[in-house]
Amino acid sequence: MALTNKIGVIVDSFGVGVREGLRKAKDVGAEGVQIYAVKGEMDPDVLVGSARQELKSYIADLGLEISALCGDLGGHGFQDAAANPAKVEKSKRIMDLAVELGTNVVTTHIGIVPDDKNSRVYHAMQAACEELSKYANSLGAYFAIETGPETAAHLKSFLDTLSGKGVSVNFDPANMVMVTGDDPVQGVKLLKDYIVHTHVKDGVRHRVVDPRAIYGSLETEGMEHEKIAALLAEGKLFEELPLGEGKVDFDAYFAALQEIGYQGYLTIEREVGADPEADIRKAVQFIKAYR
Repeated sequence: MALTNKIGVIVDSFGVGVREGLRKAKDVGAEGVQIYAVKGEMDPDVLVGSARQELKSYIADLGLEISALCGDLGGHGFQDAAANPAKVEKSKRIMDLAVELGTNVVTTHIGIVPDDKNSRVYHAMQAACEELSKYANSLGAYFAIETGPETAAHLKSFLDTLSGKGVSVNFDPANMVMVTGDDPVQGVKLLKDYIVHTHVKDGVRHRVVDPRAIYGSLETEGMEHEKIAALLAEGKLFEELPLGEGKVDFDAYFAALQEIGYQGYLTIEREVGADPEADIRKAVQFIKAYR
């Protein structure tokens, strides 16, 4: 197996600001970058006018390109119908920014898709995503849902209800391993028509847990979130680990991506650890070993 996919890095994983993070991404050997664009200097309401072209030129001068922007607005995603109009508009502005900066992918979490297709939460999420899918389609862009909060099969059933492929998938194998216990390889095959971006991350699950306790849900407001947070902090539920140290079978995962003809980025995400830069540098080499 010889991978030809480009390697990306989430700039924010370095924890040093955008421009310094971009320089570090280049230094560790990445070819592309993903950047959070929700608040601070990357907020589409802050990064305006000529500043957008200046940033695009700065990235190009480093020999990098943007694999995606991250537009995760937090909270319960799009579960709350009352909050959705503002979130949908913000998401559209992030997509506009992405296209102007030279990428057509914005990744996000939309909240956990309920099992009950007749529930008010399901309908709220469906209506928001339908609007966003149509907008993304109009831009030739993708609003890509990150895997993890629900099984691949359930996510596919939700995506199949939407128009076109404007709402697609940012595939994260570690989230599946750590939270739902789903098989990333089968997930890739199930979601093959929707995958437009991927994260490369590893981890292990220590205990079965309700995903709603991890990601939050309007339907489970009464759950013991403080207790869950404490267990997470102690690594008793699951742990994100450096590549190759967890339970993601990367031989099989990369082979599955090749099998479906995925040509997009393999973007490294490192959300924990005392020395993320060292872990990211090792991760770049880990992926390059498959070339």
